[in-house]
Amino acid sequence: MKEGTELPLRTYEPDNLIARGWWRIFPDILRELWANRWLTFQLFRRDFLALYKQSAFGIFWAVLIPLVSVGTFVLLNRSGVFRLGDTSVPYPVFAVLGVANWQVFSTGVMGASNSLVRAGSMIMKINFSRKSLVIAAFSQCLAAFAVQWLLALLLCLLFGVTPSIWIAFLPFLLLPLMLTTLGLGFILSILNGIMRDVGNALGVLMTFLMFLTPVLYPRPASGTLSRITALNPLYFLVSVPRDLALTGHTTEWSGFWISSLAGVIIFLVCVCVFHLAETRVTERV
Repeated sequence: MKEGTELPLRTYEPDNLIARGWWRIFPDILRELWANRWLTFQLFRRDFLALYKQSAFGIFWAVLIPLVSVGTFVLLNRSGVFRLGDTSVPYPVFAVLGVANWQVFSTGVMGASNSLVRAGSMIMKINFSRKSLVIAAFSQCLAAFAVQWLLALLLCLLFGVTPSIWIAFLPFLLLPLMLTTLGLGFILSILNGIMRDVGNALGVLMTFLMFLTPVLYPRPASGTLSRITALNPLYFLVSVPRDLALTGHTTEWSGFWISSLAGVIIFLVCVCVFHLAETRVTERV
């Protein structure tokens, strides 16, 4: 090297996404999801087969769950314990489709929140995208929803109900609910890895929310529950797709769009937080 030649100065810094700019996070996330799409599918396939492989009823458990819930409410209604109110279609059709929509949220949140804890040993040994675990766990609810959707169509046939054309687009109507569910699943999976109490509390919370949200009964016309329902975004995300699928119209468009916007924001914020924190998850899980 010649005397007096200056060497180039290179500074090494941590790969801080926040310092690089928030706008760079979303392209990184999309590239990572696309690059790991095969892994995500294989994780989904593994969990799906493990869930139903040694079960006598298999995927038909997805049919039994809504039928038991609906049967319980029918029994309560006939015994006079609980008045269901008037529904625009036969109650079994109304309730089964409502439970199918609700299960997307409750099963999706529960599965996604436990995904990192269940894969603790894998996370410790292998370096891969943790998002694949959360998405694969969430996707289990979609398989169950497909079966429950077919059950709702069968009940429409049995009760002589002609659904609207919207029922063919029900998965698209539920997209805001799916984004909300997946977003909450991302953030709750981290919290559950830090505190196991989160996973235990979620089961109780989901049961409480199901009865608080008009899933198995129409929205009350007045009273405290009616005012609570007006502030409950889950009601709009669950009930509006059901109303459109069964009757072709709804009076809750404003609440649905506001709740959908909130769901998109929740998803974007939660997936960004997960993206920034997932490299540190291994230390706590």
